[in-house]
Amino acid sequence: MIVHSAKKFRQSLQHMNLPAASPASPKGVFMVEPDGFFISRETARDNHYMDLANAADPERAAAQFQELAKLIRECGIEVHVFPGDHATPDAIFPNNAFGTIPGRLIIGEMLYPGRKKEAEREDIPMFFKQQGYSVYDIRQHNCVAELTGVLILDRARQIGFCGMTHRVDEAGAAAMHDAFELNLTFCFDLIPDEYHTNVVMSVLAGRACVLHPEAFSDPDVPGAIAAAFPGHTLMLNEEEKNSFAGNCIALTQGDLFMSRAGADSLRPQTLATLESWGFTLRTVNLDELEKAGGSLRCMVAEIF
Repeated sequence: MIVHSAKKFRQSLQHMNLPAASPASPKGVFMVEPDGFFISRETARDNHYMDLANAADPERAAAQFQELAKLIRECGIEVHVFPGDHATPDAIFPNNAFGTIPGRLIIGEMLYPGRKKEAEREDIPMFFKQQGYSVYDIRQHNCVAELTGVLILDRARQIGFCGMTHRVDEAGAAAMHDAFELNLTFCFDLIPDEYHTNVVMSVLAGRACVLHPEAFSDPDVPGAIAAAFPGHTLMLNEEEKNSFAGNCIALTQGDLFMSRAGADSLRPQTLATLESWGFTLRTVNLDELEKAGGSLRCMVAEIF
């Protein structure tokens, strides 16, 4: 079921059977290396988080990438690294073009021509096919769907939260609902300044949620989302959101990964709340890579 209002979503939560029957945390992740990292001006049209004033340092970006991969591995999580391509600098954010559910690789449809090339690479689909995965190619649906950039997932209950921006359309939302085999998708508008839902919201291992309430066009939406995580929804302020605190990801039931900028922005009560919920913050400096307008969660594609 796909719903488009806070009222309908609340009603669906009450009346649908939504057991936490699916894996909430991935069995591994994959990442794409930066190759001669630079800032693509094409995607700056609707991404105000990008830093166009300061040139990127490719060597520093590569070092930060390696530190993130190392940090994830140190928590016992398998990391598969694919090579980057200088022609597609935003490929360091692979979760927009590729996603998984158990036994299925999903290929998204990007908005900008430069990013469409990311989904055309053959090595990532081949890797998953060799592991026995089928492939669901959303590009066949004549739509825009930037996967878990726009769609935040409660994997355990198979609920999707889809922030409607230029980076997704109605056909794309419907295609993702089918591709990820969701029970319920809640579509809502983000304010014009926001381009991806995963900058303003994250579901943490299916048991908690963080979000920035002012990023949603309808003021009733944050409360409706909070109803899905009673007692475990954390509201981020503007500074925390702008520092990419919302662009975090829980890769286990207790390990919460966030960039150093995001972690440094957290108010004491924010950090205390996350810790009270049993999360340990894992941080790494990504300021060079964040110049591209995304952060840690964007760089990590989950393998289920």
